[in-house]
Amino acid sequence: MIGRDVGEARVEAGGVLFPPSRGASSRSKRFFDVLFSLGLIGLALPVFLIVPLMILLTDRAPVLFRHERVGRDGRPFACLKFRTMRREADEILARHLAEHPEALAEWLETRKLRDDPRILGAVGRFLRRTSLDELPQVFNVLRGEMSVVGPRPVVREELIRYGVHAPLYLSVRPGLTGPWQVGGRSDTSYEQRVSLDADYVRSWSFAGDIRIVLRTARMMLSGRGAY
Repeated sequence: MIGRDVGEARVEAGGVLFPPSRGASSRSKRFFDVLFSLGLIGLALPVFLIVPLMILLTDRAPVLFRHERVGRDGRPFACLKFRTMRREADEILARHLAEHPEALAEWLETRKLRDDPRILGAVGRFLRRTSLDELPQVFNVLRGEMSVVGPRPVVREELIRYGVHAPLYLSVRPGLTGPWQVGGRSDTSYEQRVSLDADYVRSWSFAGDIRIVLRTARMMLSGRGAY
């Protein structure tokens, strides 16, 4: 695990000592996570029924995609999403990057592709543009692996790009939404993404979380910065 056990110590990142939220603030955040997730599941029940049908009409099962991400204190967890990529996505990506140097450069910089050949047609593009593909992560929130608001969940290989800010990322649960989602999404560079996550952890407040949730709803409707 990168960094020491940040749950037991104050961590120094970017020259700022940050005490991880493990007291009353952490408990209130967790209470909000559970309450919000249960409410969202109830409101989004039709989506949980319709989206799997959309995927199955376009391709075969599975409907859900599980990918290992790094959680609080470096613990790995299976991050859930509705599947938006073709079944042979890894092979398609490797072939595409080998044949298109400009795509390889984009991938190495952002870990994303604006023109991604793996996407599952119109259904996949719609789910990504609206961020509905990430809705199953409410179950990660209920299990305590994620929070409603927090840094974007990353794979272990990406932690090196957080540099001195890695302990800040590891001190909290990653979020279903967060500063990256409301700060430009895929229109931001990776360095900007790291800065947004670090600033969020340093200046966390419950009111700030509520603002991010409300801004996320507007971002989902506009689809800005998603691909």
